[in-house]
Amino acid sequence: MPSLSHPAHVTPAPTPRRDFAGLWVPIATPFTGDVVDHAALRALVQRLRGTGIAGFVACGSTGEAAALDLHEQDAVLDTVMEAAAGLPVVMGLSGHHLGHALERVRHLASRPLAGWLVSAPHYIRPSQAGLRLWFEAIADASACPVIVYDIPYRTGATLELATLRALAAHQRIQAVKDCGGDAAKTQALIADGTLQVLAGEDGNIFSTLALGGVGAIAASAHWQPERLVECMLAIGQGDLMRAQRLWQALAPMMAALFAEPNPAPLKALLAQQGWMEATLRAPMTQASPALAQRLRELTSSHKSELAPALNRP
Repeated sequence: MPSLSHPAHVTPAPTPRRDFAGLWVPIATPFTGDVVDHAALRALVQRLRGTGIAGFVACGSTGEAAALDLHEQDAVLDTVMEAAAGLPVVMGLSGHHLGHALERVRHLASRPLAGWLVSAPHYIRPSQAGLRLWFEAIADASACPVIVYDIPYRTGATLELATLRALAAHQRIQAVKDCGGDAAKTQALIADGTLQVLAGEDGNIFSTLALGGVGAIAASAHWQPERLVECMLAIGQGDLMRAQRLWQALAPMMAALFAEPNPAPLKALLAQQGWMEATLRAPMTQASPALAQRLRELTSSHKSELAPALNRP
């Protein structure tokens, strides 16, 4: 176990820089009853992989990773990687026991992961030095890059700007999924240029990219991913008028998908379109009937990019 005195860690073997730019889909985990529906998961990944997205995140918060045991997480990862057909796959990692987190990294070392999406340890609320210890120890143990998942409203731990800058010095810590809720911190990280900044709040994608962020990890990308990719490309090309029109068309559905805790609204939408059941694992509950109806109304006002798949394999 690493010492809390925070000695200089062993320099890890060089890791090539990975470009995390673009739109990443944190894939939802379908259930039939209380069992993971791998056929539905495979079909969804196959549908999304050809839409211009950069890759997938398996077992993130949208994928209800906290409700999956480790064997189920492994199986979900394997299904996603197989169906992704070469598109890169990032794996989610969370918890509060450093030893268990390191065991997890070692256990999946044989998988050709594009990276780890690692959140701060939840519940225990460590100091900034403890947060550095957590991320650096995981990065030391990993053979692939690490994306820092800055999401204090889930973990209870706030990563200060100075801490993120210190983590950026680690050659395996290469990006941040920004759900920190601090616009000044976001802008400072983008200006630094040492970490690739990915919008983690879907409603902040436009502003993050306009400021110089490189991409997004967005649950709403399950719906009309081609249009969201097109919008992000338009921002990068400086065609803000076109980007604004695309964004304004996406915004109502994006807002509805987060009107209740994620991924309940997303699963309701995907269930309406035939991709999976709306089932979530307790204590998560399904979207309210009123929100489900709102999603139907929004879908009917757009030509859905996710056509019904009642005959999916």
